[in-house]
Order: sequence, then C-alpha cells, then structure tokens
Amino acid sequence: MLDFPRWKQIWLWAVTAVFALAALPSIFAVAGLAWPAALPAPRVNLGLDLAGGSHLLLEADTAQLVRQRLETKEEEVRNALKRSDKPIAIGDISALNGKLSFPVLNPSQVDAVRDLLLPLTSGAGLSGQRDWDLQVVDGSRFEMTPTQAGLDQAVTQAMDTATEVVRKRIDALGTREPTIIRQGAQRIVVQVPGLKDPTALKNLLGQTAKLEFKMVDLTALPADVAQGIAPPGSQIVPFADPAKSGGSGGLAVKRLGGIKGDQLVNAQQSYDQNNQPVVSITFDQQGGAKFARLTTDNVGKPFAIILDGKVLSAPNINEPIMGGSAQISGGFDVAAANQLAISLRSGALPVDLKVVEERTVGPDLGADSIRKGMIAMLVGTSLVLLLIALSYGRFGIYADIALVVNVLMILGIMAIMNTTLTLPGIAGFVLTIGAAVDANVLINERIREERRRGRKPFQAVEMGYTEASRTIFDANITHIIAATLMFAFGSGPIKGFAVVLMIGIATSVFTAVYMTRMWVALWLRKARPSALEI
Repeated sequence: MLDFPRWKQIWLWAVTAVFALAALPSIFAVAGLAWPAALPAPRVNLGLDLAGGSHLLLEADTAQLVRQRLETKEEEVRNALKRSDKPIAIGDISALNGKLSFPVLNPSQVDAVRDLLLPLTSGAGLSGQRDWDLQVVDGSRFEMTPTQAGLDQAVTQAMDTATEVVRKRIDALGTREPTIIRQGAQRIVVQVPGLKDPTALKNLLGQTAKLEFKMVDLTALPADVAQGIAPPGSQIVPFADPAKSGGSGGLAVKRLGGIKGDQLVNAQQSYDQNNQPVVSITFDQQGGAKFARLTTDNVGKPFAIILDGKVLSAPNINEPIMGGSAQISGGFDVAAANQLAISLRSGALPVDLKVVEERTVGPDLGADSIRKGMIAMLVGTSLVLLLIALSYGRFGIYADIALVVNVLMILGIMAIMNTTLTLPGIAGFVLTIGAAVDANVLINERIREERRRGRKPFQAVEMGYTEASRTIFDANITHIIAATLMFAFGSGPIKGFAVVLMIGIATSVFTAVYMTRMWVALWLRKARPSALEI
C-alpha cells in the first residue's frame, strides 16, 4: 500500500495541479488582480445573495391556457370532419361554458363522427382519465369537455415549456448562471445575479412572442369593426400601433386557418430596403410549405402579422412567398427588433406570464457576507492548521498541506463546472474542510495506535492508512447519500449547498487519503526512520 511508482505519482500530481490551477482566476478576481487575457479563465460565479441582482416571481395565466385549448381543439375537430370520406354536415360549433358543442344535422352520421373524434382525445398521464370527455347529448349533439386531469397535465406541460423558454431568453441576454425554478403549479422563480436593472428582463419575459399569420376578413364592414362586431368565424384584433388603425379600433381576421410561429427555426434583427430595422424569420420545412401554400392561395389579398394578440402590419400578398423566409416590420427600433428576435428564437411562451413579485438585491449585503465568511474561514482554518501541526508534527504538516490543496481543488472544480457559489454554498465549503481534517485525524490517530501496539514505522503507517480508510469511506458514503438527496429534492440554495458538499467530500478523500499517503511513503522510503514522532 505504500508502493508509489513513478506513473502513480505523476498521475496524482497532475490531477491536483489541473484543479488547483483552475482555481487561480477566481482567486485573482476576489483579490482584485487582473488575470492574463490569453489564458483560460474558468471562474466560480457568485449567487444572488452574494453578488446582488434581480429576483422575479412570474405567474401563469391558466385561464388563457383553457381558452387556447378550446380554440386548438375546435380547429382539430373541423379538420377531422373535413378529412371524412363522406361529407358531414354540422351546425355551428359553440365554445360556451368552457366546452365545445355542436349538432350533427344527419343523425345517421353520429357514429361516424364519434369515430372521427375519439382519436382527438388521449390519456391524461397516469390518472386513468382522458384529457377530453366526449358525450352525445339528445341523440345528435356532441359535447367535448376538458377534464380536470387533462387540464392539470396541460398546465404542467405548459409550465415546463415556459420554464425552458425563460431560460433560453435569459441566456440570450448574456447573463450568467441564472436560477430558474418552478414554484407550485403555476409560478416560476427567476434570479439573475449581477443584474441591477430588471426592466429589460421583465420586458423580455413579459412578451409571450406568440406569432401568427391570419388572413384579413374582407367581408367585414368598417362600421361593424369600429363597434367591435366581427363576421361569423372572424375576430377583431387591435393594432399594436393605434395610429395604423385609422380610427377603426382593430382589424377583422379569420379566426382559424392561419399559420402559427411555432415552426420558426431562426429569427434575426436586420434591415429592409429602406434601412429600417425589421426581424427576418425562417420557417422549418413544414412551416415553409404551409406559408408558401397560404400565400399562393391568397395572392392579392391582405394578411395580418399578429404578435401577442396585436396586429403589427397587414401587407398584401403580391406574389407567393416561397423558401420559408419573411420579414416582420412594425416600426421597430434596433433594440426592440433585437428583443423580438430573441423572443422568437427562444420560442413562444405557451401561456402569458406576469410579474407578481420583484426584488432587486444590492451587492452591499453580499460583499459583507463574503468578507465575514472569508474572515471566519481564514481564522477557523488557521487555528485548525496550527492545532494539527502541533498535534502530529511532520504528519500534521502533511495534513495541513493537503487541506490547502483541498480548498484549491474545490474552487477549481467549481470553476470548471461553472457553478454558482451562494451563502449556503460557503457553509458547505467550510463543512468539507472539517470533513478533510476529520479524515486526517482518523489516519494519524490510527497510526499512533498501531505504534503503541509495537508495530514498526512502515507497518504502523500502512495499517493506519488501511484501517482508517475504511472508516473514512463509510462515513463519506453517508455524506454523499445525504447530499444526493438534498440535490434531488431541494431547490436553489439547498442544491448549491449539496453540490459544494459533494465536491468537497470527493476532494477531501483524494487529498487526505491518497496525497498524504504518497508524501508519507516517499519520506519513509528516503529517511528510513526507526521511530515516528506523531
């Protein structure tokens, strides 16, 4: 066990050097020193409680999600009936009272309609229920009612998607290590360290970026539109810029049959032929084909470009638009066009999010926490180092060096992993230092015990490391299990504490068991002592 060939020494030193050197950029940053730009600079990011920043609590509008599901299901029903081999005549589809209802004019086709509509329902997770309840009332009227299990599943899926969209948008702003977590059924917590002014962030997250292309209803009378009256099958959509409405208050567009922007593959801020900022968009293959078909079938007619329920513009289709590319203009400046491009690239939010809580944390409290934490850690560590050196002599010095190396390795691994250090993380940091000291105490006390039993130095050291290592591994396995559970079931600061704890446990075992054993073994082989001062 005390045999350390050259390759093993090189390997241990190489691992130590890599992680220890990775800690230097973070140490330079804390000390206020400049790190050479030509060298890699992995750094430990500071959390909201240490660096300050913005805290937002977003809440989803689930009522809007219910309306969207009804509208989407209505379009699915119409498309399913159109695909029938035989023409099926139905009455108007009603969406009152949160359910779809329509009569089948020919009662003999009720079974055929049921066969077409059943595939439009599916199981709601593991609840044993379907997402929509399909019933026939009065012999010929169909009713499709969303079930609670289906609604719960839709809310969960929408919130998961919204969380990912929020993450993409914040990453596109160039901020580092945001904390984005679900809270309850319909809320999202967003924490962005270092962001002092959350206005741009709120604007970006508050934009649903739901892009739609709908045909303008040319049969709508201007007088009716001004009064908010739309022809059957159409709806009034307000203009984003009231100056473009001409006093009409909005624009009548076909409610169904348009194209949604969920098939975009790219969106970039650019300029049109008049050097005005616009957003250039590109559809995927399927979306490009739909866009080409829409523009081919409606040459000479206007279509509305609608963003978040407001008309940006309503240009005429002069010719079919092939290739799946288009431009969105709406009187943008460069910043607004770039923000819209980010929103469209990251995807539309499946549901509107509103800010229900906002806090801006200043950096002063974090700086005070860092200063006091550093003082506490330095004082505590210095006293521990002194006590270990006085208690165990040469072996204590080896343990002290291992403890310093352990600290550097923890910082280096955290920097390489681009993790965020929070105040609970500092507590985990200090706790791992205690675990590393405990491992060295166990080893040195076991060596003392073996010496009292009369073993020779080589045998005492070998037995000390072998027997103590078992206890150290057993103890740290329980720590790993606890840290894993905290990471799996905790959130935010709890996860940060768990990450630092797991890293520290691994590095403390590496330095206390393997590095010190190598140093002791090399010294024993060189000095050949007849007695041990420990």
